[in-house]
Amino acid sequence: MGDFLLVTIQVDMHDRLAITLQEDLTERIVNDRTRGVLIDISALDIVDSFIGRTLGNIASMSRILDAETVVVGMQPSVAITLVELGLSLPGIRTALNVDRGMDLLRESLERG
Repeated sequence: MGDFLLVTIQVDMHDRLAITLQEDLTERIVNDRTRGVLIDISALDIVDSFIGRTLGNIASMSRILDAETVVVGMQPSVAITLVELGLSLPGIRTALNVDRGMDLLRESLERG
């Protein structure tokens, strides 16, 4: 979508799928000169520590490649699990839904 990649996760993530997503996104950011990545996790009921760290890694790699990351659609149970695991997601901005997430990315692009 223009300067942004929109990623919708529709299946439960397992470790290998998370690594593949990380690699594919990084490659697409470089090849498409993407300025923002929006990851919709509304279909995820469970996020373990590995998936949480992988989302953080995606945000870090995106930032190094001059792209912002916004995660949208986080279920309350997922947020509770991340807090209980002691995981903060540095570098990841969050929004309630895709529309608000796209607004955050647009604002970031206008500032930068």
